[in-house]
Amino acid sequence: MQLTDKTAHQGWLQPFLRAMARTWLTFRYQVLDRRHGRMVIETIDDVPLIVLPGVFNPALFRSGEFMARIIAGLQLPPGTRVLDLGTGSGVGAIFAAHQGAQVTAVDINPEAARCAQINVLLNDLADRIIVVEGDLFAPVNGQQFDLILFNPPYYRGRPADDPDHAWRSQDIFERFASELDSHMSPGGRCLIVLSSDGDGDQLLALLGQAEFAVRPLASKNLINEVLTIYEVKQGAG
Repeated sequence: MQLTDKTAHQGWLQPFLRAMARTWLTFRYQVLDRRHGRMVIETIDDVPLIVLPGVFNPALFRSGEFMARIIAGLQLPPGTRVLDLGTGSGVGAIFAAHQGAQVTAVDINPEAARCAQINVLLNDLADRIIVVEGDLFAPVNGQQFDLILFNPPYYRGRPADDPDHAWRSQDIFERFASELDSHMSPGGRCLIVLSSDGDGDQLLALLGQAEFAVRPLASKNLINEVLTIYEVKQGAG
């Protein structure tokens, strides 16, 4: 009986804590933090970024900033072909281009694509970054890349509007896992940032089923959530 009671207790406690964390995050970002929903200028390691209203803020929500710093430490060979999916403000593309990579940045949100293009010009990287509006891999059909960056929506559900595509999708995990292989060059890899406060385990499971080799590359404990960047390569063996 004690084991049953303990299991039942754990069964409702974790979803309750996750719900409380999400409620607090919503309150903090929408009420307490004046940067949310406004045009602001953020700086990540001396790289300036304009963030338009309705565009995912990489510093405020931290996952984009975390990914950018990991990219900065990769030491990419000049000319590396990089695809930045869900580019948002363009932060991942910009950090990759600073190392000499040739980058295609994609976002389904028109305002995000416009924001990324502004930041490409602001950082004088128009010769290294192409920004295109579109859904997932659709704008790069038939192309392959040495490195693919992905900061996916963390939650299952129908997006309420264009900005909500950064947080929710009904089927992007399945589509990404099924299309990734055809867009990776031989020996290529993908970096994905996921939060413990999300449905990312489903994406990891799908990548495993598709026989990708997946391993955690870096983690960051932010108290209310843990961000983890996973490296994905072809061939589970």
